Amino acid sequence: MQEIKTMDDDRIKKLLLGLLFDGIGMISFSIPFLGEFSDVIWAPIAAFIMTRMYKGRVGKVASILTFIEEIIPFTDIIPSFTITWIYTYCFQKQNRVV
Repeated sequence: MQEIKTMDDDRIKKLLLGLLFDGIGMISFSIPFLGEFSDVIWAPIAAFIMTRMYKGRVGKVASILTFIEEIIPFTDIIPSFTITWIYTYCFQKQNRVV
């Protein structure tokens, strides 16, 4: 029973952190052109955070996609952390309860 509670706590923690990090990534979108330069700093940081939050292949692929999404101008609207959370906890076979 304790293991289930811990797993649920981890899911909620990752979701809340993901929403926060997606929000940070979108802040630069609010300052047209000038804000896009901050993505040069945020992109590698976001990619590193993604690899720490999600281990294995999911973390590696998500970090690459997050880096690309953050470094390309005007793509900040894509919530890469939230999408990774949805993929990890809603679509991956090993996490499905049968």
